[in-house]
Amino acid sequence: MFGVGGGLLIVPLLVLLVDLPSKRATGTSLAAIGFTAAFGALAYGILGDVDWSAAAIVGLPAVAGVLVGVWLQQRVSSRLVVGLFSAFLVVIAVRLLL
Repeated sequence: MFGVGGGLLIVPLLVLLVDLPSKRATGTSLAAIGFTAAFGALAYGILGDVDWSAAAIVGLPAVAGVLVGVWLQQRVSSRLVVGLFSAFLVVIAVRLLL
C-alpha cells in the first residue's frame, strides 16, 4: 500500500493530516517513494530477480513522463491539481467496487 503506488494514499493523507499544500505533498510522496523503489530494486537486483532491460524499456519513457508531469504541474493551479487527483481517486474507487 505504501510502495511505488502508495502516492494514492500518501498524498491525500499529507494534505489532510499534515496540512501540506497539494504540490508539496506530491513532491514529498514522490521523494519517499523514490527511496522505497531504489532499495526494493537493489534488494531484488542482488537476488537476481530484476530484468534490467525490461526495467529500462519501462523506466526510461517514464522519466520523460515525470519531466512533462512536473513541468505541467508547475503551470496549473493547485486547485486544478487537487480536483484532477480527486476525480482520479473516484474513478479508481468505482473500478475497485465493480
